[in-house]
Amino acid sequence: MVAERRFRAPAAVDTERVAQARPGVGRAAPRAEGDHDPAVADVLARAKAGAGMIPNMYANMANAPSLLDAYLQGYAGFRRDSGFTPTEQEVVFLTLSVLNRCGYCVGADSSLADRSKVPHEVTDAVRHGGPIPDERLAALSAFTRTMATTGGRPARAEVEAFLTAGYTELQVLYLILALAVKTLSNYSNHLFHTPLDTVFAAWTWEG
Repeated sequence: MVAERRFRAPAAVDTERVAQARPGVGRAAPRAEGDHDPAVADVLARAKAGAGMIPNMYANMANAPSLLDAYLQGYAGFRRDSGFTPTEQEVVFLTLSVLNRCGYCVGADSSLADRSKVPHEVTDAVRHGGPIPDERLAALSAFTRTMATTGGRPARAEVEAFLTAGYTELQVLYLILALAVKTLSNYSNHLFHTPLDTVFAAWTWEG
């Protein structure tokens, strides 16, 4: 019998200590469309074309154009190729943002979940660590957490539970892509202490 894994949120991060320990981290100015650096201007133009705006997260990540470019490509690839439904995609991203304690992304992801018609009780359950009232989505969220917390080393029984819920082995690989995408965005927001955009303010999350 495989012992039950209980999800425990990571300890809160002392952001003030982190900022003092790494002088200058998060102090680079947000970049804007039409930036003097062609690489920055190009990646922000593409970001705006896809999102319809330049969120604060993108403006900060654009300080390293390759970072934002990798995020945009990975994000688009997951959306396009993973085979997960829009609701399932939102559950994956929101699960990872909560696990990584990224307040910015939890707020933004919750807003996108609302726009994608994810049931509010599902979004609320993921945001607050409660039981998800849908067995298939619960299995997806649980396996996503497992992939993250085990460093990609799920037990065979956990993989089988994921497959039994109706998912595929190929989708396990796309969860790795989602993990990579969320590492890029969540970690960037941790370092920049990115303020939540007004458009996402209704979904503020304190963790």
